[in-house]
Amino acid sequence: MSRPVTAPAAPRPRTAGAVTGVPLLFALVRTVLLLALVSVAVFTATELLPGDAVDLRVTPGADEEEVRELREELGLDAAPWRRYLDWAGSLLTGDLGTSLVNGRPVADALAQRLPATLAVVGGALAVATPASLALAWWAGGSRRARRLSTAVLTGGAALPTAVTAAALAAVFSGALGLVPPVSLLPPGASPWQHPELLFLPVASLALPTAFFGASLLAGAVADTVRLPHVADARRRGVPPWRIASTDVLPFLLAPFTRVTANTAGGLIAAAALVETLFGYPGIGSLLVSSLASRDLPVVQATAVVAAAVVLVGLLVGDLVAALTEPRRRPVR
Repeated sequence: MSRPVTAPAAPRPRTAGAVTGVPLLFALVRTVLLLALVSVAVFTATELLPGDAVDLRVTPGADEEEVRELREELGLDAAPWRRYLDWAGSLLTGDLGTSLVNGRPVADALAQRLPATLAVVGGALAVATPASLALAWWAGGSRRARRLSTAVLTGGAALPTAVTAAALAAVFSGALGLVPPVSLLPPGASPWQHPELLFLPVASLALPTAFFGASLLAGAVADTVRLPHVADARRRGVPPWRIASTDVLPFLLAPFTRVTANTAGGLIAAAALVETLFGYPGIGSLLVSSLASRDLPVVQATAVVAAAVVLVGLLVGDLVAALTEPRRRPVR
């Protein structure tokens, strides 16, 4: 008796490629140049702000001589280009400068606030990442739900963070009374010691981020599920969970890495608004208060450090994507 002939499984495209030295060098040079441009933009923007720390620190009725001496003491009497070169040179040596308001090293102020911001951004990223992948799978994996899912993802991604924060505070703090309306940490306390204070900031960041990330990933999911080896696996009766884990997810790693890097950068930027809204003592609220007091070294260092984190994240995302991006076989 002859055995039934079964069609061979469709070949899977290769998913790993080699990263050559030229793309790596290009990515590094691009990151350095972008960071240099960011430093120029940040310094220029702070120079254009009306007023400075001298206007806030000078005593009422002070004469011009006292103002001049205070400006010289704070290092604000030099030409802008000279101050930029001194500031940029200090950054290269790891010196973030000194606060014009309290005389403390800026690095100490950032180190004091950084754990709080990392807790919020890390928590939001931990919630938004799997949520965006699940939403993208729902949106891109089924043709029937395509229109509905597109409308849902677009609406969720377009929702302003301030509106999301207000709605969550009204429900979970006002109506249900489950969490406090503000997230003021006790002095010296770790954010993880008070998870109830993290809920509103984390949820306010994670919810729109999940919809935004899903809207970017949905197209990649739709393209991947239409690949021949995925369709072949479905015809052969492979369980859906195995198709998702072995036939689909490896091909989503490259776009998923890029989307995660982009959303992480967006979270750092949005953290300033959320921390201000909920009174959370992070780097974002430090930036806002420093802007109000025209404490330029703190503003400049905070903005450049945040930009550096975003650019390094994008660099890592590009490198991981280059390692995992599918490579097409040459057509013969």
